[in-house]
Amino acid sequence: MPSMDTISRELMLDSLRNYAKKNLFHEFLREKDANNEFPAEILKEMYDQSILGVHLLLIPKEYGGISGGTFDVYRVCEILARIDLGIATGVFATFLGTDPLSVGGTDEQKEKWMTRIAKENLLVAYAATEADAGSDLVNLRTRAEHVLKNGKLIGYKLTGNKQWISNGGVADVYSVLAMAPGGSSWFMVEKGTEGFSPNKHEDKHGIRLSNTAGLSFDNAYIPKENLIGGVEGQGLTQAQAVFGYTRVMVAAFGLGAGWEALEVAIKYSQQRIQGGGPLSDKQGYTHKLIVPNAVNLEAARAYIEEISERLDGGEKGLQTEGAIAKYAATESGNKTAEDAIQALGGYGYTKDFSVEKIKRDAKITCIYEGTNEVMEMTIFRGRWQEHLKTRGRYYIDMADSLQSLHLESPEVGADLAALAARALAVIMEECRAQRLTRHQHITFKLGKLISLAELAFIFAKRAAAVEYTETIKFDRNVWQAMSRVYAKNAALQIAAEGIALILGAAEKDIDLAEALNFNTIQALQKGLISDMDLIASKLKDTFKAK
Repeated sequence: MPSMDTISRELMLDSLRNYAKKNLFHEFLREKDANNEFPAEILKEMYDQSILGVHLLLIPKEYGGISGGTFDVYRVCEILARIDLGIATGVFATFLGTDPLSVGGTDEQKEKWMTRIAKENLLVAYAATEADAGSDLVNLRTRAEHVLKNGKLIGYKLTGNKQWISNGGVADVYSVLAMAPGGSSWFMVEKGTEGFSPNKHEDKHGIRLSNTAGLSFDNAYIPKENLIGGVEGQGLTQAQAVFGYTRVMVAAFGLGAGWEALEVAIKYSQQRIQGGGPLSDKQGYTHKLIVPNAVNLEAARAYIEEISERLDGGEKGLQTEGAIAKYAATESGNKTAEDAIQALGGYGYTKDFSVEKIKRDAKITCIYEGTNEVMEMTIFRGRWQEHLKTRGRYYIDMADSLQSLHLESPEVGADLAALAARALAVIMEECRAQRLTRHQHITFKLGKLISLAELAFIFAKRAAAVEYTETIKFDRNVWQAMSRVYAKNAALQIAAEGIALILGAAEKDIDLAEALNFNTIQALQKGLISDMDLIASKLKDTFKAK
């Protein structure tokens, strides 16, 4: 996928920031949130090419777009989430709605629909979810029946209902997944089609600036030319083909929302005097509520950037990797927003401060585009197959590469990341030997531990290799300290939780401490507090309270 150059990307991001500063101030967002109101005029302005043209990012240049890549999308999604996750979701819905066209449309369909979306600034919706088919798209009930004329297929009649559709009540055009006689298929449906109507706008806990509505289809006629790809039965394949990068987008939402909340907390900590000094100087505050969240968010950033670059380099699918990115970043973003409320005390619990709204908004990132429980299962399934296929070598080989990295760059915590990977290999093999994966609880927990190990691996690799310019706010020493802290936590958590997991399900007594190198993992926790002190100091310097 082609990508924008750094200068063009930064210009677009600066335009987004400047637009938000002038138009999307806290009082405006708070009012719209209170009224559960979709700011249609804002989305139209953001789509206007003379103002921002943000919807052009995923439309190819030949159809009037920008031809942005996954890395570009990640950066834009992060900034949008820092502005407002509801508005970000409205834009994301258009990105998502064009995906079936991008991966499965004919040349004629792409030219027709993408050109229209680009030139007419159309809002798009992606309509797959149903009441009984959330992430499980196999159980679709919306039907597309053949319409024949003189024995020839001329179109389809869609009948059924969709639920939780972002932009559902306001979109100009919809990509709709339905079950045709030949299998699940995507159709392009325009607003105003007879027999098609949006339902009421949902009254949601968060992202209240996004429009969310169900859709009803009652024999809605769709011409055969609107069957994406022109061949029935390609719907699930087309949907699954983009999970890698659509989940990276949601990961970027978690990252952006988390950092926005954390920055508020960091600045507040410098102004709030407690016990004779600012909270920013107190370990009980910084090392519980600030530093761990900053570390987890930057580990997620490292993973998002790694997967974005691989997708932009031409790799296909990466569904497991997309699930890891989404799971790790959104869990971290949601936890950070929660801790930001705690960090502000009573102020954080009021609507006068933005962290209360960010927390309500951030929670959706753990739910949409596949709940994080679905992500845990997806992660487990993908890596369990690798474990079996390699006869248990998958994470041992990862550990070997990390040990080599440690010899070259001992400052990034690759030795701890290697211990984390080795411990995971032992845990997974013990689960195989004792057939413990028959317990669903085990498989979900393994998904979480896999995520920890893989983020530690990628964080160490990138902390050793990259020059920090465009996205990293900290100097090399601080980012490497963050990598060390993450690796220490990952190794200890994998070993401790892995032991508990196996002993909780195993039918025989077993001593895993030696196999997991538990004593070594404990010994290498040395230096954790000094690393956290360094990170806390740098965060205070980076985000100065005004």
